[in-house]
Amino acid sequence: MTQKPETPYTPTKLNLRNPVPSDIEIAQEAELKPISQVAEELGLLPDEYDPYGKYIAKVSLSVLERLADVPDGKYIDVTAITPTPLGEGKTTTTVGLSQALGAHLGKRVLTAIRQPSQGPTFGIKGGAAGGGYSQVIPMENFNLHLTGDIHAITAANNLIAAAVETRMYHESYQSDEALFNRLCPPDKNGKRSFGINMMGRLKNLGIDKTNPDELTEEERRRFARLNINRETLTWRRATDTNDRLLRGITVGQGPAEKGFNFETSFYITVASELMAVLALATSIKDMRERIGRIVLALDMDGNPVTVEDVGVGGAATVLMKDTLMPNLMQTLEGTPVFVHAGPFANIAHGNSSVMADMIGLKLADYVITESGFGSDMGMEKFFDIKCRYSGNIPDVVVLVATIRALKMHGGGPKVVAGVPLSPEYIEENLELLEAGLANLMAHIEIANQYGVSVVVAINRFYTDTDAELELVKKACLETGKVVDAVVTNHWEEGGAGAVELGKAVIKAAERENDFKFLYPLDIPIKEKIETIAKKVYGAEGVDYSPEAEKQIEEYTRLGFDKIPICMAKTHLSLSHDPALKGRPTGYRIPIRAVNASVGAGFLYPLLGTMSTMPGLPTRPAYYDIDIDLETGRIVGLS
Repeated sequence: MTQKPETPYTPTKLNLRNPVPSDIEIAQEAELKPISQVAEELGLLPDEYDPYGKYIAKVSLSVLERLADVPDGKYIDVTAITPTPLGEGKTTTTVGLSQALGAHLGKRVLTAIRQPSQGPTFGIKGGAAGGGYSQVIPMENFNLHLTGDIHAITAANNLIAAAVETRMYHESYQSDEALFNRLCPPDKNGKRSFGINMMGRLKNLGIDKTNPDELTEEERRRFARLNINRETLTWRRATDTNDRLLRGITVGQGPAEKGFNFETSFYITVASELMAVLALATSIKDMRERIGRIVLALDMDGNPVTVEDVGVGGAATVLMKDTLMPNLMQTLEGTPVFVHAGPFANIAHGNSSVMADMIGLKLADYVITESGFGSDMGMEKFFDIKCRYSGNIPDVVVLVATIRALKMHGGGPKVVAGVPLSPEYIEENLELLEAGLANLMAHIEIANQYGVSVVVAINRFYTDTDAELELVKKACLETGKVVDAVVTNHWEEGGAGAVELGKAVIKAAERENDFKFLYPLDIPIKEKIETIAKKVYGAEGVDYSPEAEKQIEEYTRLGFDKIPICMAKTHLSLSHDPALKGRPTGYRIPIRAVNASVGAGFLYPLLGTMSTMPGLPTRPAYYDIDIDLETGRIVGLS
């Protein structure tokens, strides 16, 4: 049997400073290994990665073939309690834990995280490379274009939008015969042929013919005319920028398109179904098939019209083919990182790619990944969507908590990004903290439902007191539902500040788990939704709008009822209402609409007022981002 690579990692020494400088200062002062060294230490062969400059590379999928018989390493998911708008350092904890395991405890570890969107980078949240002395570097590349994966998805998404709308336009004025002749024009010898991307349309129609001249008149009509019901068209254009004014637009305003204008909208690229497809695909073949299955609309007879029917599945896949290769980077302490895919966790399923995890589990003894926002959000989707499609079973959940967030859940003042924290958050307040513990207990119980070992990481901020930290740790251990609860200081100390957390994770990973999904796939759509609402969110029940009722009935008719659910809701509460803090009870979940991402493989209900296109705040982060014209360095990223 092939063994895992044994090349030891060479830790990069941190130059710790106190007070801790800004994230970008730390990142720009860091010593970086050449990406060839990172790749070699990870166990990659020279022909298994393509460098993108000195410090980034794309990793070939051929690694999976070479290491097919190597046992998988341990699989660790980092999640969190319900966060404040400032975030609770989940990525920082993910990176700090990996640095502790790889640079201080001598373990072969790989970090697998998402690529951030330009939306939050230039909006309100800022970047997502971690923070302090637990970061992914080069930080600027990580937070900006990286290797262009998100741009490729944007291009493919908008090609599909242009293709389906153009097809509708041409069908609006051309006869069946004219359409057929343009789709299958004769060559100079008078011979017709179906293009490579038209065979899928024939298959969807159940026509087993390869010669266009053999089609009957009725088959030619069915092949040529998609006959799309414009009212059912759900595919939108995308851009990777927060832009609320693109939530509603009108297209078809040109003089040549007179009479063909209609209302549509944009969504942010990371909410595109193509991003979810990338994150969940297990091979290039799987990605091509998923893209082809994407449902764009229904025809006038109520049948689904797919990307395959429009004939653009192959071209969209070509635009995205290199995106399937994970991006290799490194932490501040030189441990390897895969940065790959970036679906939002409040809109989409919020996890990095299956492909990165599959490759990482063959190369490393521990793969540390993170799921977006709290356990009710990214972790639930990690288990019930991602793990179903990958077949990879998690060994440990690391649940990140902060004193700041727990005080907010205990009734503390509103926390607003860009506004100084109230005194309650920077002074000792055990009463407020104890009142907020209910939120942490709820998240522990959510993770326990899946039968996975839980370790709580109490991410220490400099304002936290020993008494506050001890209160949280004691409360966790007294539940008997966690393997350990550990105070960490990785933001200030790097991996050294997460060594005890690393030891707890190693211990937890050796325990026997009884992993189980929250629901089976063969139950009705409503039953799946209500299972999540009650068992994860703690709601009493679910109320459906007339539109949602109609959509659920339609998806059931079309056979889309046997796939997982991806709830789109606020990340700022266990409920659908961001104002409900702590552990809300006695409420019902409103389902406004239910959308289908058939290619990605899930249905996503919209809870409350969730939008798939975020807006920019009054004081966006881009105010602070610039380039130093003397040094050429980027300033202001966070």
